[in-house]
Amino acid sequence: MIFAVTVIPCIIGLFLSVFLFEYGLTAYGQRTVAAIRSGIYLPQILPVAIAGIVWGWILDPTYGALNMILRSIGLEGFAHNWLGDPATALPSVMGIMVWFQVGYPLVIFMSALQRLDPQILEAAQIDGAGWLRRFFIMVHGIKPEILVVVLTTTIYALKLFAQIYVLTRGGPGTATIVPSYFAYQNFFEKANVGYGAAVSTIMTTIIFILTAVFIRIQMNNEGLGEY
Repeated sequence: MIFAVTVIPCIIGLFLSVFLFEYGLTAYGQRTVAAIRSGIYLPQILPVAIAGIVWGWILDPTYGALNMILRSIGLEGFAHNWLGDPATALPSVMGIMVWFQVGYPLVIFMSALQRLDPQILEAAQIDGAGWLRRFFIMVHGIKPEILVVVLTTTIYALKLFAQIYVLTRGGPGTATIVPSYFAYQNFFEKANVGYGAAVSTIMTTIIFILTAVFIRIQMNNEGLGEY
């Protein structure tokens, strides 16, 4: 889940933001880029329950849109019970989470790129820097924002609950069990309050440790480590 909520969306969001900032604004204009950015960010403002139900319809093995499309183009052999098979349930949920999450880093990184000094990028271009070199220059310039996004999305991944509850309830079997849902099961379904409290306490401790580490890294990058 950390891979699906943090790693992949941050990489996609970083490349999309750089592309839209460097080429999109020039080629398509501010309004078009704003519309694209808003469209990609839209899943973030949708109610989680509604988004989960819609994806459940899309992935339904009998009347789901995905399987119907596969059958209509002659790929019936690929039609599958995506959320009902332990082999595909977790990858399916991960794919949904990438779709759900990618807009957040995109918006943050686009805002961060707009604060960069354009003279730095112009000087790099005049010196013959290629796209990849300019990309790394921009990544270095927005490093604080990248750390913030990585921290917040990692915490979100650790306490992920609603999507799992709506889509799979941790199933089939234990294929999509995540810590938050595991704690919920022990608290409310099994009445094993002590064990559920222990899981929640460990999760809270991990989140505190991750937060302290990321804050320390950011302070060191800003030259504030001695404070």
